Amino acid sequence: MKKNFWPFIVTLLIAGCANNHKNIPVIGFVDAFEDNTIAQAKKGFFDALREKGFSEDQKTIKVIYRNAQGNIPTLTQIVKYFTYQNISLIASCPSLSTITAVQNTRSIPVFMMVSPTPSLMKVVDSTGAVPGNLFGVGEELGYIDTSFGLIPKLVKPKSGKLNIGMLYNQSEPQSVEALQHIQRVATEFNINLISLPVNSSADVQLVTQSLLAKNIDAFFANPDNTIFSSFETIIKACNNGKVPVFTSEAGLVARGAVAAYGADIYQWGHQAGEQAAAYLQTKSTQNIHWEMVKVRKRVYNKATAQQFGITVPANFEAIDK
Repeated sequence: MKKNFWPFIVTLLIAGCANNHKNIPVIGFVDAFEDNTIAQAKKGFFDALREKGFSEDQKTIKVIYRNAQGNIPTLTQIVKYFTYQNISLIASCPSLSTITAVQNTRSIPVFMMVSPTPSLMKVVDSTGAVPGNLFGVGEELGYIDTSFGLIPKLVKPKSGKLNIGMLYNQSEPQSVEALQHIQRVATEFNINLISLPVNSSADVQLVTQSLLAKNIDAFFANPDNTIFSSFETIIKACNNGKVPVFTSEAGLVARGAVAAYGADIYQWGHQAGEQAAAYLQTKSTQNIHWEMVKVRKRVYNKATAQQFGITVPANFEAIDK
């Protein structure tokens, strides 16, 4: 009897642990690439879950985290791997991850962050309907006007019209949409917009130098995954060329841009995390829908502004580099 007792107890314990593990929600978090600014969204997402009682520390969720390091085939493999792992939900950051997720599953809820609206990502159907499993938080392009419109107020042209340069990734639909939007805004402000395409981060240094050679007065960093991942290359080149960088992304200001009016990346992730927590609590998406970003900031980099002799409006919050 004693001989068979302990193996029996161990078997029960293992079975019990297995059953408990089955009841723990599993979250698959996918990042398209490594980036310090984008990483703030991931922190916000898991902070929001923790506030609602979901964390790995408390063993109330299990997290499978993967980063594609900018490789699209790897990104697809990650999402497909998630679909085989009994995932409760997918958290996608930024837009490339979101697009890949909804292209590869229509049954697992996807909670997006640092992504534009579904229509800007071209993931809606012919009637304009959003995928039934897409939730989280998106952003439109209208907020760009405020950031872009700040440049002619703070930067004087070297001669004639103000020349503003920008890069865009021609393979990303949301980047092309942003370019088209900015072109319309530039026309309204009587600005000469000089834009050059890049295909990947590897192109950024050379293309940025080409842009600087066109005698631009300022550089505008638009919402683009390639811009995020290559921002240090851009800021270094522009600083050397004595060209100030403006942006619509608040997170890039801490990395050297002069000023921005845009989404708080941490709060963006937090807002998506609140949605994910609501889903985990109810196991239902009936009352959950994708939302627009709620928290935006007017921020400026004090050191960079001083470097270029720029006085930023009083309603902008200072962020030290």
